[in-house]
Order: sequence, then C-alpha cells, then structure tokens
Amino acid sequence: MRITFNNHIQEIQEQASVQLIINDLIGDKQKGIAVAVNETIVPKAAWTNYLLQPNDTVLVIKATQGG
Repeated sequence: MRITFNNHIQEIQEQASVQLIINDLIGDKQKGIAVAVNETIVPKAAWTNYLLQPNDTVLVIKATQGG
C-alpha cells in the first residue's frame, strides 16, 4: 500500500504499524522524535498498535536543541 512519509511516497506492506515503519525508515535514531499521522500526533505508547491505512500521511519531527 502507498503512504506519504515526510513528503515522500512510500510503498509499505499492508497492516504495517507506525512502529514498524519507524524501525524501517528511521532505524536506531528514534530518540527525541514525534510522529503525526494525518496531522494527529500518535503517542509513542501507541506506535506498535497504530496500523497505517492506504494514503495516510506520516510526519516525523525530530526535536533539536537551540534557542
């Protein structure tokens, strides 16, 4: 199925969870990130159970330090 991940079209498997996609596309650099699906924040505790649907838009935001 097709989703948009950080403004790029991605083909992913059916029944893929947010956690699976984050593992595949972000890898080990998951500390300090937030995930929104269709402009709604998905709490980290829900990533494993949150299944993506065709044409979902996933945005990953990385926290940075600065002033």
